[in-house]
Amino acid sequence: MSSVQSIDRAFVLLRCLSSGPAGVTEIADRVGLPKSTVSRLLSTLESIGAVEQISAGGRYRVGQAMADIAAATLPGTNLLAAARSHLVELMQETGEATGLSVVTNLEVEYIDQVESLNPVQIRDWTGERAPMHVVSSGLIFLAHSPAAQIDEYLGRALVSCTPRSMTDPQQIRKRLADVRKNNVVWVYEEFLEGMNSVAAPVRDEHDHVIAAIHAHGPAYRFPAAGKADHIAAQVATVAERVSRRLHSSKGNQ
Repeated sequence: MSSVQSIDRAFVLLRCLSSGPAGVTEIADRVGLPKSTVSRLLSTLESIGAVEQISAGGRYRVGQAMADIAAATLPGTNLLAAARSHLVELMQETGEATGLSVVTNLEVEYIDQVESLNPVQIRDWTGERAPMHVVSSGLIFLAHSPAAQIDEYLGRALVSCTPRSMTDPQQIRKRLADVRKNNVVWVYEEFLEGMNSVAAPVRDEHDHVIAAIHAHGPAYRFPAAGKADHIAAQVATVAERVSRRLHSSKGNQ
């Protein structure tokens, strides 16, 4: 394989992974290359940090090196690069998966996740979307949305994902008031049975909420008894650090 052809194929793989994590077979099918070729290219890309494997024998996603390049090209604008190291830190502190999300068309979109080291894990939600009223990140976004946008959202038919899902608009409004007051929120098995999560806001230099940091894990162990407030404070602290990093990068432009 020529050097130019290798570079071209490597770029094709990176473009493929830009839409979300995928395994070797899935990538090979998407790009029309043999699995052996894809596996070899991924191994090379992984060695330089351009891609990373989510778990042994599992799916791949775009790596930190690519985020760093993007951040250097557009200083202060790359949310993923600003948040990644802090997500790793939060995972190590909580022992559970951590993630970053934004809002897309009145839905939460998960744009990054750092897996926990625990053998029993929650699936990777990178690239997935969820209704705002049943996930912790979504409640953060909704609570800090303009009143007209909240009215629009709560005026729609609200889906119930589990028996615990809160769908009554008045109850949700009261909950949003608490979120604005506490700046952090827990969700217990409202989106997916067996999964709990907690989130806090990431703000830009104008104090607008532009993203959310969250931690999530199996309901049977997360949060551990008596640890909910402590974990919520850890998530809020990390979200503040990401906000400050974004502000600092913006000021250096």
